[in-house]
Amino acid sequence: MDKKQLELVLSHLDSAGRVKMVDVSEKEKTWRQATAKGSIKMREETLDLILTGKARKGNVLETARVAGIMAAKKTSDLIPLCHPIQLSNVELYFKPNENDYTIEIEATVKAFDRTGVEMEALVAVASAALTIYDMCKAVDREMTINEIRLVYKSGGKSGIYERAGEVSGRKEVKI
Repeated sequence: MDKKQLELVLSHLDSAGRVKMVDVSEKEKTWRQATAKGSIKMREETLDLILTGKARKGNVLETARVAGIMAAKKTSDLIPLCHPIQLSNVELYFKPNENDYTIEIEATVKAFDRTGVEMEALVAVASAALTIYDMCKAVDREMTINEIRLVYKSGGKSGIYERAGEVSGRKEVKI
């Protein structure tokens, strides 16, 4: 692959291999949406503390929801080449699984802009998972954050992407 082909494939590199921000000034604004998922695995006792509202630091899932929303809004401050985007909506859902002691996290982000919101959805999931870890680490340092991934995106020239075998859950426990 020559340098020009590499630039087309890796849009954040110029023909000399230098990092660059993608120029979106000529792109049309369209409605964009992205959904990402991930999970955090923990001990049974940790999940019980979260679901019963007995975690010492407070309501873990609502705090994680706020953290995810805030992180999505700050994605361009965290990821060097992301464009600042005016988000129109960020939603986070949590689905506990008492069989394997995990909480699945799903974030959906929407905007009317020139570039997509995939990174914002991914950052929201990551931040929510890290917040759960932070709030519960005193009782369970072995929690693991797993499989953060994009499952859906729409808008822009590339259209719709749906990860095979993924379905949006959006069923959560009320705590």
